[in-house]
Amino acid sequence: MAVPATDTELLLQFREPATKEKAFTAIIKKYQEKLYWHVRRMVVEHEDANDVLQNVFIRVWNGLENFREDSQLYTWLYRIATNESLTFLEQQKRKSAVSLSEVETGLSNKIKADSNFDANKLEWKLQLAIQLLPEKQRVVFNLRYYDEMPYEEMSRVLETSEGALKASYHHAVKKIEDYMLNH
Repeated sequence: MAVPATDTELLLQFREPATKEKAFTAIIKKYQEKLYWHVRRMVVEHEDANDVLQNVFIRVWNGLENFREDSQLYTWLYRIATNESLTFLEQQKRKSAVSLSEVETGLSNKIKADSNFDANKLEWKLQLAIQLLPEKQRVVFNLRYYDEMPYEEMSRVLETSEGALKASYHHAVKKIEDYMLNH
């Protein structure tokens, strides 16, 4: 079985007209699932996550030529996915002319509407608790808890200091613990 290409090799292939599309397809295959779940945890619904992911890959295709490699490809992709997700949530908020807290309540309602929803199960309680977090804390919590991203890497993705991220994560965990104990 062929050894998967490294990001560096894929970027070199992407810069060659003859192998550009093949390299892009390999990048998508390599990161699509991780990015999908990162986006899905932010926007909740599968269809919305797919739409956002399409936009992510369009931005990646258009911007990869100019990717300077000051960060890892993975970091750059997560930054695009995070920004696209936040943009999507912002557009939802504007479209419906409601506050972000109402959008977040809507996300909680979408979780509750899932046919498998069971409020007594820990994983559902956790999902509801996460949706109640402020946007920044939600992003930080998801990256740390689900993606197990180190703070150093997170600071490059979110362009925020490690100290601020640790504080955000700590506050998020505290709020989630409080929710889990009181609901």
